[in-house]
Amino acid sequence: MAEAATEQTEAKPDRRRGYGFGTFKGVFTPSILTILGVIMYLRFGWVLGNLGLAGTLVVVTLATSITFLTGLSLAALATNRRVGGGGAYYIISRSLGLEMGAAVGLPLYFAQALGISFYLAGFAEAVGALLPGLDPRFTGLSTLAVLAMLVYFSADVALKTQFVVLAVIVLSLVSVFAGGDPGLLPAEKATQLPAAWSFWAVFAVFFPAVTGIEAGIAMSGDLKDPARSLARGTIAAVLIGFLVYLAIPFYLNIRVADTDWLLAEPFVLKEVSRWPSLVVAGVWCATLSSAMGALLGAPRTLQALARDRVVPRWIGRGYGKGGDPRIAIVITFAVAGSGVVLGDLNALAPVLTMFFLTSYGLLNISAGVGSLIGSASWRPTFRPPGALSLLGAIGCFAAMFMINAGATLLAMVVSSTLYTVIKRRKLRVRWGDMQYGILMVAAQNIIYRLTALRPNRLSWTPNILVFSGAPTRRWYLIEIANAITQGRSLMTLATVVPEESWSSEREAAVRESILAYLSRREVRALVKIVPGDDPLQSALELVTGYGFGPLAPNTVLIGETERPDQFAAYARLTRRVYRTRCNLVIVRERDAEGDEPEDPKDPEPLRAGNRIDIWWRGQPQNVGLMITLAYLIRQSPGWQDAKLKIKQIVDDAEEEEPTRRRVEAYLQEQRVEAQVEVHVKESDDVFESIRRLSAGADLVFFGLRPPQDEESADSYATSYKILLRNTSGLPAVAFVLASQDIPFYRMYDDE
Repeated sequence: MAEAATEQTEAKPDRRRGYGFGTFKGVFTPSILTILGVIMYLRFGWVLGNLGLAGTLVVVTLATSITFLTGLSLAALATNRRVGGGGAYYIISRSLGLEMGAAVGLPLYFAQALGISFYLAGFAEAVGALLPGLDPRFTGLSTLAVLAMLVYFSADVALKTQFVVLAVIVLSLVSVFAGGDPGLLPAEKATQLPAAWSFWAVFAVFFPAVTGIEAGIAMSGDLKDPARSLARGTIAAVLIGFLVYLAIPFYLNIRVADTDWLLAEPFVLKEVSRWPSLVVAGVWCATLSSAMGALLGAPRTLQALARDRVVPRWIGRGYGKGGDPRIAIVITFAVAGSGVVLGDLNALAPVLTMFFLTSYGLLNISAGVGSLIGSASWRPTFRPPGALSLLGAIGCFAAMFMINAGATLLAMVVSSTLYTVIKRRKLRVRWGDMQYGILMVAAQNIIYRLTALRPNRLSWTPNILVFSGAPTRRWYLIEIANAITQGRSLMTLATVVPEESWSSEREAAVRESILAYLSRREVRALVKIVPGDDPLQSALELVTGYGFGPLAPNTVLIGETERPDQFAAYARLTRRVYRTRCNLVIVRERDAEGDEPEDPKDPEPLRAGNRIDIWWRGQPQNVGLMITLAYLIRQSPGWQDAKLKIKQIVDDAEEEEPTRRRVEAYLQEQRVEAQVEVHVKESDDVFESIRRLSAGADLVFFGLRPPQDEESADSYATSYKILLRNTSGLPAVAFVLASQDIPFYRMYDDE
């Protein structure tokens, strides 16, 4: 799919879009109204009846602790950078990347939309307690329609009603703690007691009671000062809600001694209050205001997803002074309506719990990782210890597994699938996130650890430095290197830019051009651009100067030359590579003297497929490396059916069978499948036989002899020239000189 640029940027917020709400109106009020909501009124007695006072206090403390730690993390994230519309999705996507934000943002949106159904189911249950004959689905759907119309035309009007709701809830709590006479459990209910639930099942039903911070986060795009308001309003709402939730079970435990009543009477707070009508008004107002808050927040999450092109952009179109997401509101109405028809409180609550815990966990990870990375841009004005944020993340994911391991794994699969889909869409973003910092910290620790270790034959992988120049000129070098690495080990393409035309801008442009070309041909590689007027001299310098600690290249791959004036430079390069304990591979393309390709911008690939020949000419170190490289090439697409043949020429027939047995024993020891061919020398010109016997191969490996310390460059260049002349006319040839560092002829030994 073509790349698409998102519209959200890190520019200053546009004050013309949004209402400029303050802390109390925009964050604290919607948060506390969602916390002091349907669970408090209709399920607190049920929780106490199932778990007793001690178990209830543990549930309240554990759930609130998770939310409190998430609130601290949210405060850190909100005070570190501008927070736009979209709430938790916006923060996660700008911290952990668009893909991770979308993987959580879409499920979170549906959780928020189903949260509307959850609150309306509670409202319908409360209405049904007074009017038993009324269909709860009709009550929920009709109420949803009224609320949606109110939110559709003005979020400001919807939020103003919350002050009245808050006053009613406060009065209802006063009525509860003022106390009435609960009386006796009605006889008809004594025989209809529900079965007791387990601790974690009760926790799953209760947890949505403390997720009110989502309501405040979701309004982030409409706040005057998101950083300050989100931090203060969220933490204040969580702490006040915790105090109320500690007081209620103590009070009920004193007032109601009969556990059966707590299990059978969902509206127990009304029964123990001094003025029951106030409690009825409180639960109605609380459920309606929570549904209103979710109706305000969920469409804005969907709108943020649309603006980032995660979902179609037309969904996020804004209307009116505040850019109200009316299309998103209509979609949310449909989702919430489906939830009203299909679910009830006990069925919807665990679903919401899983999605909220997922988003809370990632918010905590975002803050914890930001603190641990300690980048120069991590400067929140509210700075909790990173360990607390990570503890909050552990608590979220541990609670998910304890509630329902299967549902947790399903949520992980859904999020992973969404992550993969968004990753493949390759959406471009114009903001920075923590991904680079996370990987840098990981790489830093790995490099320090690798520095303390030495490479060995059991852990060796090729780290290839390819002197390819422009990829279109010597694509066959890149293709062979890619067949060896296959994206599982490092490959760097080195290109020399003339000194006089080099600049940082020129370097960046060349690198981007090469990376784009490699991406089109599905090749993973690093790119190194160096200035220089002599490519071979630049290669000499790069062999010893490129790399970082233990991640320096261990194999140099270069194309051959038949220019006599470059033979001495090749000899010096060979000596430099050998002395730096790197492997050297010099590749000559098939038909090197033929015509140029018809389209130099799209070179033909190296012919792959049928056969690889390795000539054993007395250097076991080279043979070990050649077998290793051939083995890796045969694992790549296009070469998987290639036959590997080990060939050797002996002086007389008596040596033929012993040599064959020796080579076969070696291959068996190395656990490599290959055919062994031993030929008797037919004439003094051994290379005439080699050319004839390897004429049908697609790739031929030859070993290079190591340069001697006392040998001059000219002397070694002469031997190189003779080898090139003797192997002319062969298919693609790779001349290999193995490192002194790792005994390739014993790479697979267990000793």
